[in-house]
Order: sequence, then structure tokens, then C-alpha cells
Amino acid sequence: MKETKFIEQNKDKWKRFEQLYESKSNDPEELSELYMDITDDLSYAQTFYRRRTVRVYLNKLAQKVYTGVHKQKGESFKRFIDVWRVSLPLEIYRSRKSLLLALVAFLVYSLIGVITTVIDPEFPRVVLGDYYVNITLENIQEGNPLKIYEDDDQLAMFVRITTNNMKVAFLTFFVGFFFTIGTHLLMFYNGVMLGSFQYFFYTKGLLITSFLGIWIHGAFEISAIVLAAGAGITAGNGLLFPKSYTRMQSLQLSTKRGLKIMMSLVPFIIAAGFLESYVTANYQVLPEWSKWALILFSFGIILFFYVFYPIYVARKYPELITEEEVGNFQDRQKTNFQKIRGSGEVIADSFRMYRFIFRKTAKVFALIVFPAIFVIVAFQNLHSPIFQQSEHWYDWASQLKFMIGYRFVDMQDYIVFAIWSFIFALIFSTVFWGVRTSEEAFSWSSFFQFQWKKLFGIWLANLFLFLSVLLLPWYLLLFAVFLLPFFYLNAAAMALDDDTFKGRFRKGFRYGKQHYGTSLVLLLILIGLTAIITQPIALVFSIHEGGEGEPMMRDLLDMTADFVKRIAQIYTDDYMIWANMLRQFVYILCMLAILPLMIITMSFGFYTEREKSEATGLRKLFELFGKRSNTKESDSDYE
Repeated sequence: MKETKFIEQNKDKWKRFEQLYESKSNDPEELSELYMDITDDLSYAQTFYRRRTVRVYLNKLAQKVYTGVHKQKGESFKRFIDVWRVSLPLEIYRSRKSLLLALVAFLVYSLIGVITTVIDPEFPRVVLGDYYVNITLENIQEGNPLKIYEDDDQLAMFVRITTNNMKVAFLTFFVGFFFTIGTHLLMFYNGVMLGSFQYFFYTKGLLITSFLGIWIHGAFEISAIVLAAGAGITAGNGLLFPKSYTRMQSLQLSTKRGLKIMMSLVPFIIAAGFLESYVTANYQVLPEWSKWALILFSFGIILFFYVFYPIYVARKYPELITEEEVGNFQDRQKTNFQKIRGSGEVIADSFRMYRFIFRKTAKVFALIVFPAIFVIVAFQNLHSPIFQQSEHWYDWASQLKFMIGYRFVDMQDYIVFAIWSFIFALIFSTVFWGVRTSEEAFSWSSFFQFQWKKLFGIWLANLFLFLSVLLLPWYLLLFAVFLLPFFYLNAAAMALDDDTFKGRFRKGFRYGKQHYGTSLVLLLILIGLTAIITQPIALVFSIHEGGEGEPMMRDLLDMTADFVKRIAQIYTDDYMIWANMLRQFVYILCMLAILPLMIITMSFGFYTEREKSEATGLRKLFELFGKRSNTKESDSDYE
């Protein structure tokens, strides 16, 4: 039967199914009959129309019918209960070593805070700040040492505290992805602060008073931080110890495990905020026994849910302990550059390509790009030390402006700015080389040959993007975003095409015009992703009012920089310089991590427009016409 006749004969039946499936009151019996009919049609199409669109269409219909027939109502709540009753306790049990490590590390860090305070009684001012210590001393003299926890608007206090605790817990988990180093830094910061805080009250003869007041909510709050750290270590260990998986596959599995533990912490974080706002704030009027009972009860709940119950479930279901949740992993496939991609496909394939070429490009960045940047930034710091002796309103923007030299204070800034234009060209060229040689092993000779042929052209093509992004004020840059897509593919054309210099330059402008809409969408998506990904580390809301004091939203870099400042105050008068050097280091790493993704999207954008204009992939398929085997499938059958 011809395909057209097959479609004409059955299209009314298929249309009936679509109408039935979309209606709210569908008939299960009719759906069941349709299931039989459509699966028969699908089998016929798979036999005679294997590579036709009708087979794909019927396959989707069959999946819908299967869902309609086998849909089970009322299972979601039962499944939710099973997660908390069995699945989650088992994940906690599997992660027990990471959770125990987090607890031991936190206790050690707290002990460090105690010992340091014993040696130097002024140490609490370093970690807690002069304001907090001074106000607490005033409250002790007034006979209300924990007055700082009192607030007239308890609801606002509850929202503020819960939001902050949630942020700290999830930040502690999130930074575990970076080889667990970030998690240990946050635990160290919080542990040292807790140890010095408690010993500070001990020196004032108020250890029990502070213990009963603080641990009413601290039992849940501190436990949540430690458990979040354990979840972060669990996630980070997937990258460090992949076992039989690839590192990315292992990271996916460990991240799911860590996220399940984080999900279980949300009720306890909310409970901690409630207790701090409504109970700790009134600790003076509570009898002593009620404080002890509440603290012991809180710790009892934590111990039951995260220690005893997981052990019980593990012993009840021993066969499930070693059962791994296998991900839906796909083998790496050769990237098809002769393919027309939409914006969604470009983003998805760009992340995949980033993973494939990361090791190759990271080697060049570590051995060539980063040392060059280090020399230039050190040169700038030595030339203008005054700039580094204060915090800045929009710190990341001010630091980048200073490091790259586009503040143009003196001749050195102009020279540094010109050098940076070549550094950016080298970054672009390295990533383009990684994309073009993604299927090849790393080779320095290949890298230097590519630079010799392409670097100057990439620098020249990239010059407009470089100048417009760095020189225009932010309010004009918002409008320039709509002009940048015209030049978005210039550097990619210079790097990835083998035409003459003039021909590549002309293609860059032509392809940029044709790709305008997709390029604009990609730019907006990348800007949004950058803001979301970097915000926990340092970016959008890290604004220091008046150049000093608390930012609008403290991030990991703010916390770490504050800690560095307090330590540096002990040993040097120029403590701010050390904090700003840390900020510069983090900003450079973020830039080197984010830019390659944008450059890869340029590559796929160029290949898409080249395919539209030159149809190289289609010509390749024509060359294969008549050469395919009738009995054996190959990759070309599915291109």
C-alpha cells in the first residue's frame, strides 16, 4: 500500500484519538480499542515506512494511548509517602560517610574557633565583627545578653531568617560541586564563628544562658547546615570518585542523591526560622525545663530521622542498599556540524560540546591564558594600589574595569586594554580550535598551527564585539544588545571556514544578518544563565552600599572576602588588598568558565547558517544515495 493511501485510510481514526485524548472526559474502553488499532498501524508503518514521518507520528500517538490506558490515579500521594518512608532514608544511609565527615569537620572547625579565642580573646571581633561584639557587651550589661534576637515584627523576622537560612543551606550544598572545597570553606566559616561565639559567652560566665537561648533554634539550624554540607560533599564526591561511571555520569547520580537530602532539610529550616522568631525571641520568659526539653526534643528528631530511622530502613530492606539508580546515559556520538539547529538545539549541543572539549581548552587556559592574565593584573595592581584599598559599589564591574584597563586613567590603561584585546582573541581562538578538533586528541602542534593561521583574523573580527561591550556605558549597552547579533558570527567565520580572508569576513557579516533572531535569543539566554549560575558565587546583587558595608545579597565571595579581611587585619594594615585580590581571582575564573559556552554557540550558529547557504550536509547525503546497505543500518541512515 502506498503511504498516501495508508494515511488517507486511517487519518480519521488518528484524528479521533487526538480529540479523545485532549478531552477531559475520555472513555478508557475506547482508548483501549484505539491502542490496539494504532499499535497495529505503527507496526505496519515500521515495516513499510521506516524512515517516513508517518512512523514518527504514529509512535507518538501510541505513547499517548499507552499513557491514557495505563494511567493510575491516586498513586502520586502514595509515591510521595514512599519517598519519605523508604527512598529518602536509604539515600541518607548510603551517604552516611559524607554526613559523618561533615559533622566531624564542623566540630573540628568549631574547636578551632574555641582554641583561637582562648589564645586571643579579641578573636571574636575578627569573625563576628566589632558591631556584633559591642552590641552584645551592651546587652550583657543591661542583663539581657540575647536581646539581639528580639524583634517587634516577628513575622518579618521569621521571613527574613528563614530566607537567609535557606540561602546558606543551599549555598553550602551548591558549592560542594567544586570538588567539595567550597562546602568546607563555608563549614569552616560557620564552625569557627560558632566556636568563638560560644566561648565568648563562656568568658562572660553566660555559657548555659547562651546555650539555652541559642540552641532552641540552633538544634535545627546548625544541624541543617551540617547536613547540607554532607549533601554537598555527597554531590562533589561524584566528581572526585566516579567509580565505573564517567565523571559527568557520576556527578549526575550523586547530585540526585544530594538533592534528595536537601529536600528533606526544608521543613527543618522553616522550623528553625519559626523557633528563632517566636521562641528564642521570648527566651527570658520561658522556664528552664522547657528550654532543655525543646532542645533535646529537636536533637532527638534530627537523630531519629538522619541516624536511627535510616539504619532501621537499611536493615529492613538490605537488598536495596547496594541498588544503584542507573541514569539514562547515552554514549557519546560524533557531533554533526552539517545540521541546521534552532536556538534550543544550539544551547543543548553547546553544553555537550563544552563537556567534550573542556579538558583540551582548560590545558591551554591553565598554561598560557591564565599566566598572561595574572601578569597583566599584577602589573595593574602594582601600578594603582590605591584602587585595591577599598570596596566598590558594584565590585565585579569595577574590578573588571580596572583589570582590563578600560577606565583609561593613564597611558598604562590604554596599553593593557590593547593587550586584553589579544587575550580575548586567544580565548576565542582556543575554543574555536577545540570545537574544530573535538574528535582529535590534544596536540600542541595542532593548536599553534591553528593560531598562526586564524588568530589575527579572529582578533580583527572580534574587535567590534570587544569594543562595544567594554566601552559603552551600561544604559547604552542595553540597546547595543540588539546590534551585537549582526557581528555575532564574524569570529566563528574567520576561525571555522577555509575560504579566503576576504571571503570569510564577508560570510561573517552575511551569516550574522541571516542568523540575527537566533543570535539575539542566544545572547539573552546566555545573559540569563550567567546571572543565575554566578549569583551564588558573586555577581548581580553583590552591591556594596556606599562602597562599604553589607551588600544587598551576600554571596559566597562576600563571605569569603570578609573572612580574609578579618584574618588579614591581624597581620597587615592593607587587609582590603588581600580581599580584593581574592575577588579578582574569582572573577577571572568565572570569565574563563563562562566565555567558552558563548563561543561554542557562535560555532554552532555559524555551522547552521553555512548549512542553510551551502547545503554541505545535503550534498553529503546525495553522495550516499544508492550506497546504503539494504540489510545493515549505519549512522548515515539516521542523519
